[in-house]
Amino acid sequence: MSVRDVLSPFTAWKNVFRDPVTIPDPFNDRPGAPRYRGFHQNDIVKCIGCGTCETICQNGAIDMVPVEGISAKQGDSGLRPNIDYGRCCWCALCVDVCMTGSLTMSNAYTWVESDPDAFRFTPGVDKKHWDNAELGYQRPEGHRLTEPDRIEMHEMAPEARICSFAEIVDGYSVEQAKLEADRCVSCGLCIATCPTHMSIPQYIAAVRDGDYERGIELLYETNPFSGICGRVCTHKCETSCASRHEGDPIAIRWLKRHIMDQVPFERRREIVGGKHLPATGKKVAIVGAGPAGLTAAFDLAKLGHSVTVFEALDAPGGMTRWGIPEYRLPYDVIDEDVDIIRSVGVDIRCNVRIGTDITLDELHNTHDAVLLGLGLQLGRATRTPGSDHPDVRKAVDLLRQATSCEDFGTPREAVVIGGGNVAMDIARTLARLQKAAYGEVKVTLTALEDKAHFLADADEIKEAGEEGVHIIDARGPQQVMLQDGKVTGLKTWRAKAIFDEQGRFAPSFDASDEQIHAGSMVVEAIGQMTDASLLGDALTEQLVWQRGRLQVDAGGRTSEAWLWAAGDMVRGPDVVTAVADGHRVAASIHSTLIPIEVTA
Repeated sequence: MSVRDVLSPFTAWKNVFRDPVTIPDPFNDRPGAPRYRGFHQNDIVKCIGCGTCETICQNGAIDMVPVEGISAKQGDSGLRPNIDYGRCCWCALCVDVCMTGSLTMSNAYTWVESDPDAFRFTPGVDKKHWDNAELGYQRPEGHRLTEPDRIEMHEMAPEARICSFAEIVDGYSVEQAKLEADRCVSCGLCIATCPTHMSIPQYIAAVRDGDYERGIELLYETNPFSGICGRVCTHKCETSCASRHEGDPIAIRWLKRHIMDQVPFERRREIVGGKHLPATGKKVAIVGAGPAGLTAAFDLAKLGHSVTVFEALDAPGGMTRWGIPEYRLPYDVIDEDVDIIRSVGVDIRCNVRIGTDITLDELHNTHDAVLLGLGLQLGRATRTPGSDHPDVRKAVDLLRQATSCEDFGTPREAVVIGGGNVAMDIARTLARLQKAAYGEVKVTLTALEDKAHFLADADEIKEAGEEGVHIIDARGPQQVMLQDGKVTGLKTWRAKAIFDEQGRFAPSFDASDEQIHAGSMVVEAIGQMTDASLLGDALTEQLVWQRGRLQVDAGGRTSEAWLWAAGDMVRGPDVVTAVADGHRVAASIHSTLIPIEVTA
C-alpha cells in the first residue's frame, strides 16, 4: 500500500470550503445551458406547414395537424407540427431541416405534470412559459441539410443562339438531375399549387432512384403534355417550394423535362397507350387541338368514348405550336406529346374549319357532346393613332407566320409594344430574322409597366436583352409615326401611372418626356382574344359571356346543355391551366354521358 492510498480519504477535506456544485431545488434553480435542446418553440407565422420536420423525425414524434385560425393558402398547408415528447429524443434534426427557421428549441428542459397527455402539444399554438425564451437551440448560421442553390442547365451563348431557332437550353444530365432531386425534401406544397396537382415529390423521387419509367407513369396520371410543360410551363409549383425559403426553389419543371428526355418515345407510348376502358358507344366532338381540347380527348378516349378533334390549322398543338417560338419549344416535342394522345384512340382531323367546312349544328346532331377548346388566336389593338397601317402588326399573327415559315417581310428596324411573354417571343423572333437577313439586331421593346412589373418571365426578359433587344420600360404609345405613307417609328410618353385610385386601368403620362423609337414595323403584343366567329350569330347570342370570355359552370358546361368549353377562351393563356381545365371538362362530359347509377 502506498502513502497516496493511505492519505487519499483525507484529500476530500480540501473541498469543504468550496461552493457546493449541487442545487438544492434543481427544478427551479438550475437552468439549461444556453444552447440546451429543450422544449420546442415555433413561430407559427413564419411556419409554412411544409412537414419536413415530420418527415425527418425517425421516432414518429411529430404530426402535422390543422390549427384553428390558420387556413391553407398558396405556399402554406395550414398545418403545424404537434410534438409527442414521449417519443421525442431531442435530437434537433427537425430544427436543422426547418426551411423557414420557424422551429427552434428553448433551453427549458424541466416540466412536472401529472397528465401525460399534456406532453403532446403544438408549439406556438398551445402557449407555454418558454415560448419567448431567448436561449436554446437554433439552427447554426450557414448550417443546412440540403444544398441552397439549384443545379443550372447549360444554356447556349447569346452570340450563338441569335443565329438560329435551335433550342436554347440543354436538359439535365442524369448526374445533374440526381443532384437537383436530392435537394427536394418532399414537402408536397407544390402539389396544391400545381393546377393539375401532379405527383411532384413522387416523380422527383423517381429521378433520385433512376426509375424513369415509373416517372413517366406518374407524369401521365395528370399531365399528357409533360414534354411541353417540361419546357414552357409557368411552374407555379416552384413559387410554393419550401426550398425557396433558404435558397433556390427546386427546378421542378426541368426535372419533369428530364424524365421525358430519358425514356424513348416508343417506350413512352407503350407505357401510356392502350390503357383504356371498353367502348361506350358515345361520340364526342372537340373543336381545337390545343392543350385543353387534347387533354379532354385523352381522358375521354381512355374512358371508352369515341373522340374526334377538329383543328382549323394544318398541325395540332394549338397556341403551344403557333404562338411559342421553336427555340423555347421544339416542334418535335409537341409532335411526341400529341402522338401519344393519338395512341389512345383520339382521331385528330386538321385543316377542318368549323363554320366553313362543317357547322357546330352538324357536330351537335352527330355527336353526344361537343367541346370548344379554342385558344386566343387574335391580337388586341392599342388603338394608337396610326395603328391601322398595314405595317402595324399583331404579335400572334407574326408568330404563327414564323412557325409556318412564311415570309412576312423582316423589317430592318422594329418596335414591339408590350411587356409579356408574347412580346418577348416576337421581339426575339424578329431579332433572329434580322440577324439572318441583315447581320444585326434592331428591335426596340416598350411597355407601360416598369421592368419590375413586366408580366414576362424573368428569364425571357434577361435573354431578350442578351440577344440585343433594346428594352425600354414605363413608356406609353401615343402615335405611330408615318412619312410618305410608310411607318417610321413609334412616339411614346413616359408613363406616370397605369391605374387610377380605384384600381381601374387609366394610364397617365408625362407629355414632356417624349421619345421616338425608329422602326419600319410596329408590333402590338398587349394581349389576345378568341376568334368566336365560328359560333355564328345565333349561338353567340344564346351563350353567356363576361368581358369577352365564355361563361361556364364548374365542369365547363355552357348555358347550352350540349356544349362545353375549356382552355384559354375560358381561363386565359396558360398551358398547364388549360391541361387542368381539360381534365375537369372531360370528367363533366363523362358523368353526363355515363351517369352513375344510385342504388337504394
